Amino acid sequence: MTAKKTIEDIDLAGKTVLVRVDFNVPFSPGTTRISDDSRIRASIPTIEHLRGLGCRVVLCSHLGRPGGRAVDGLRLAPVSARLSRLLGAPVAQAADCVGAGVKAMADSLEPGGVLMAENTRFHPGEENNTPEFANQLADLAQVYVNDAFGVSHRAHASTVGVASRLPAVAGLLLARELDVLDGLLQSPRRPFAAIFGGAKVSDKLEALNRLAERADALIVGGGMAATFLAAMGLGIGGSPVEREMVADAGRLIEASAADGPELFLPVDAVVASEFSEKAAYRTVDADSIPDGWTIMDVGPKTADLFSAALAPAKTVVWNGPAGVFEWEAFSGGTRRIGEVLAGLADATTVVGGGSTAEAVAELGIADKMSHVSTGGGASLDYLAGRTLPGVAALMSR
Repeated sequence: MTAKKTIEDIDLAGKTVLVRVDFNVPFSPGTTRISDDSRIRASIPTIEHLRGLGCRVVLCSHLGRPGGRAVDGLRLAPVSARLSRLLGAPVAQAADCVGAGVKAMADSLEPGGVLMAENTRFHPGEENNTPEFANQLADLAQVYVNDAFGVSHRAHASTVGVASRLPAVAGLLLARELDVLDGLLQSPRRPFAAIFGGAKVSDKLEALNRLAERADALIVGGGMAATFLAAMGLGIGGSPVEREMVADAGRLIEASAADGPELFLPVDAVVASEFSEKAAYRTVDADSIPDGWTIMDVGPKTADLFSAALAPAKTVVWNGPAGVFEWEAFSGGTRRIGEVLAGLADATTVVGGGSTAEAVAELGIADKMSHVSTGGGASLDYLAGRTLPGVAALMSR
C-alpha cells in the first residue's frame, strides 16, 4: 500500500476537487480524432469514485507541447467528448484552465458534475511552476488529487505547485501505479526478470543498475543493445552507439558475470542497410554485423534465448521494445516477447509505459498483462529510485 494518502483516506463528500489527469492522448495524423483512449479510461475509476461522493470534479491536463501559448490543434474538446461518452454523462469544457470563466463554471457545477479545464500548457506558468499560476489553479477547488502518474516526474504547477496550496492526495490510478512498482522493487515473486529495450542506454542506466541488484535475469534488446555489444568488443556496423555509455555497459556485464543477475544479450540480429522501413535487411550473428548496416531487431536465435529465460519467471518488468516494432519487418522480437509474457499463466507481468505500452496495445495483448503503466519516463525514474516530485508533494499517511 502506498505511503501517500489517497481519495479513500480523506472526507471528500460534496467537495470541489481538482484532479490532475494525464489525458495527453495521441491523435490520428492530421486530425483531432483520438487514436488511443487508454489514458482516459485509466482515470475513470477515480472520476467515478468522486462523482459517487457527490464531488464537483474539475479535471486538468496538458496535451502535446504548445510551448506556453494556445494552439487550436491541442485543445481538449475532443478529449472531453470522448470522456463524456465513456462516462455516459456530460463533461463541460472550459475555454481556459485559470481565470474568472473557468472559476464560474467550477462554482456552478452540480454534485457529481464534471468540468474539463483547458490545456494547462497553454500557459508558461505551468511548466515554470510559477506561484501565480499555481494559485489560480488552486482557486478552482477545495482539494487536489493527482491521478497523473505519467507526469509526476515533472515539477510543474499542476503536479507540485497546487499540491502545496490544497489538501493533496493520490487518485486510484496513481496509487495503483505506486503499489505495483513498489511490489517489483520490494517483494517480487521469483524468478524475477527485467527486460530493457529502446534506443538509449543513458535513458535507462540507473534503472538497469538498480534492477540488476534485485532481478534474477536481466535481458537487453533494442537499439541500446548495440552499446553492450560494443562493450564486448564486437563490431556493430552502422548502429548508433552511445560511446560515453560503453564503459558503464561493460561494468554491468562484468558485474553480472561476477555475482548476477544472469545477463542475456542478443546473439543474432536483424540488420538493415539503412534506417528505413523499406531498407534491405537480413539476419546475421551478433559478431558478424556488416559495416554500415544497422541493428533493427533481435534475431530468431535471440528471441529463442530470451523466451527460454522468461519461461520460468514469476515476475517480469518490461521497459522498451526489442526492435523498431512499428515497422513489420523489424517487429518480430517485440512480438515474441509480448507473446511469451501473455502466455505466462502464473506470473506478474508489468509493462513500463511509453512505447512498450503502445507495442502491447498494437499486439492486442494489453489485457493479458498484469499491469500496463501509464508513465514511461515516470516508471523509469521510479524504478531508478528517483523521487517523483508530483508524488512527494502529496500528503503522507
